[in-house]
Amino acid sequence: MQFLEFARICEHLEGVPGRLDLIEQVAAVLPRLDDEELPVFVRFIRGRVFPDWSPQKLGVGPNLLYDAVAYVVGTKRETVREAINATGDAGLAVERLLANKEQTSFFIQEMDLVEVYRDLERMAAAGGQRSQREKLRVAQRLFGNARPLEGRYLARLMLEELRIGVGEGNVRDAVARAFEVDVRLIEHAHQAMNDLGEVALLARRDPAALSHVTIEPFRPVKMMLAQAGTIAAQIADHGEVAVEYKYDGSRFQFHRVGDVCRIYSRKLEEVTGSLPDIAKQLIAATDHDVILDGEAVAVRDGRPMPFQYVIRRFRRKHEVDSMMEKIELVPRVFDILYLDGEPLMDRPLAERRTLLEGALGAHVAEQFHVGDVAGAEAIYGEALGLGHEGIMVKVLDSPYTPGVRGRLWVKVKPGVETLDLAVIGAEWGEGRRAGMFGSFLLAVQDQGRLLTVGKVATGITDEVLSELYALLKESVIARSGKEVTLEPKVVFEVGYSEIQASPNYESGYALRFPRFVQVREDKDVDEVETLDALVERYRQQKNGQGSLPA
Repeated sequence: MQFLEFARICEHLEGVPGRLDLIEQVAAVLPRLDDEELPVFVRFIRGRVFPDWSPQKLGVGPNLLYDAVAYVVGTKRETVREAINATGDAGLAVERLLANKEQTSFFIQEMDLVEVYRDLERMAAAGGQRSQREKLRVAQRLFGNARPLEGRYLARLMLEELRIGVGEGNVRDAVARAFEVDVRLIEHAHQAMNDLGEVALLARRDPAALSHVTIEPFRPVKMMLAQAGTIAAQIADHGEVAVEYKYDGSRFQFHRVGDVCRIYSRKLEEVTGSLPDIAKQLIAATDHDVILDGEAVAVRDGRPMPFQYVIRRFRRKHEVDSMMEKIELVPRVFDILYLDGEPLMDRPLAERRTLLEGALGAHVAEQFHVGDVAGAEAIYGEALGLGHEGIMVKVLDSPYTPGVRGRLWVKVKPGVETLDLAVIGAEWGEGRRAGMFGSFLLAVQDQGRLLTVGKVATGITDEVLSELYALLKESVIARSGKEVTLEPKVVFEVGYSEIQASPNYESGYALRFPRFVQVREDKDVDEVETLDALVERYRQQKNGQGSLPA
């Protein structure tokens, strides 16, 4: 497949309004791709370059994109920036700039889909002091050969924001339809492989093998997620449940085979080098080959410290020893996904717990089996007294479902309701906030699109505001007056008093009295609240069903 054809498909999909039609259109393309093209197309159509589990990162920011396009068009970076500011869309701006270039160009080398992928691989592999120069050189060559429409989607791919509304669920369903496979098999294989491109290839080559795909060490999977809920509802629905403390730490996945171990963050980035003490403690606690799910908790004098202390350790790459002296981390392991060659994700939680206790000699998180509300509430009060966030209430026969947020695991904690939202824009501040961003535009996700749900400006100290500006200033894609468009890379946890129906935002909803809580550095934009979950919260709110205990 030529990259131009891929771009034309994307352009067409942008105009398809219905989800079922969109799935049908994608499904129609997949069977005619060859084995090398299929996984690349499946990743690209989601706006991804590499598999979700892969450590490869493109590392292309807006400034490198501006420089590459400016070189090809024969202009200055500021001219490219101004063009993007005028449209608010890097892809459309690049398309228009390349249209002017095309009128004076006599030769363009046709770009093949797989060849484009290989070039993006070269960009990701560029390292050392000359890495930015090498990335720029490859980007210049790509845009130099790109027709205007190709430039639109090449620019968006580099920023990993395709803007065509094709989310993970749509692609999963399209793969199932294209190769006439039960969608549950596609989902099962995807949870274990964490790469829809590879799953699509297997669905075509050997559909029967999909049911036998298993989790593998050193290939991290997405972590199972919890939903806000109540103690009473969980016990009413399931009877006896497992209750665990909800730690104010950061999730990790620990993989070990023989003497080799690696630790992955919630975003599936390897962080072994930043957490040598966690690795040492877990290596000493087991002699089995395992994949463990747990939480790293910062402690001082036996009491848990806030999340911010933990994340400092996760992002530390230099002078780790000195930071270890300042911030002590301990692991709290609450699940096991793999044991001595045997995948365990489909086993019930109660069985996994027994295997965990047998395989790990220390650091197993406390768990209580409770069948009455009073007993669970007593543990909830105990958890808060110990300095934890609250409790987790888990269904005893639940499988481990990577990346799924459902009612099999429910979190119960006090305080205001909060949402994890993508930061997609900002507005320049005034007065004390002059020269920095004063407010931030927030969005939920909906099948590959990010839909606005409000702005937040309160709850941010001057010190934090300065830190947020430093974090986000290199992510500015476009400017328009006081407003800027940001590359969606950062997640805010935001408190609110109420969700309201509102025509002012793309989601159809707005947050009343939004308040900044913290940056969720451990979360990826893929994990922000979905529109469906937001609507469910709104309905529960209207029906008088709070998600917190009375």
